Amino acid sequence: MEKEEVHSGWKHRLHEIIYEADTPLGKLFDVCLFILIILSVILVMLESVKEVDVKYHRLLLILEWVVTVFFTIEYFARIISIKKPWKYVFSFYGIIDFISTIPLYLSYIFAGSQVLLAVRAFRLLRIFRILKLVKFLGEASQLKSALKASRAKIAVFIYVVLILSVIMGTLMYLIESDEAGFTSIPRSIYWTIVTLTTVGYGDIAPQTNFGQFIATIIMVLGYGIIAVPTGIVTVEFSRHGKQKDNAGPIVHSNTQACPSCSIEGHRDGAKYCFKCGDPI
Repeated sequence: MEKEEVHSGWKHRLHEIIYEADTPLGKLFDVCLFILIILSVILVMLESVKEVDVKYHRLLLILEWVVTVFFTIEYFARIISIKKPWKYVFSFYGIIDFISTIPLYLSYIFAGSQVLLAVRAFRLLRIFRILKLVKFLGEASQLKSALKASRAKIAVFIYVVLILSVIMGTLMYLIESDEAGFTSIPRSIYWTIVTLTTVGYGDIAPQTNFGQFIATIIMVLGYGIIAVPTGIVTVEFSRHGKQKDNAGPIVHSNTQACPSCSIEGHRDGAKYCFKCGDPI
């Protein structure tokens, strides 16, 4: 019985350090994790520069192994410290942790798998987990709420843009000749999207007067289209900010994650998980 309590005790402490940020050790762990994530991404970029890789290949490899071993230990520590490991293993961050750690090991087992090393850049996604630090919690929560509230409007907006691209692309296919590059409707739609987003690669260009007139309209529409999603999110972000100022703090600083189901977002002072009811 004592052994079980001791075992449960160190697992609970490990869980607090790894999954939470309301203790000094938890904050220190998140800061170290943040630094290592940035370092690992820098290493991936440096390895892609041939001159740097040739000169410092051994040093870069040693540093990458240090980072990979740390992430490997962290991955298994996360599995060990929760009651239902599969909840983490098959979660979004669990999958990201796995696919961003395994490539270096695969490169020594399977020939030609070095190309998978670029997958390590996925570690940048892990930074979103570190945003649970109390210092950033309010801002991250406000941005998340604004994006969530805007998703329906943005979805409708993207749908309208796609319809517009198909119509304009088809029209340009009928107006322009094959010599101008508009050889098919899909290729014409590609040109429309490139023009609408003001990217303008220049690989295809209309030659007829009417085609150039339509292109001008698409270019002008492009400036308005770029501003729409930004405006939608900005309005929602501002609205949530006003609600926070008028109603007082609406973001809870509790960073505790349930040891059983790994859910976060509990209210301050909560003793039990709001999802599964287990003690936290």
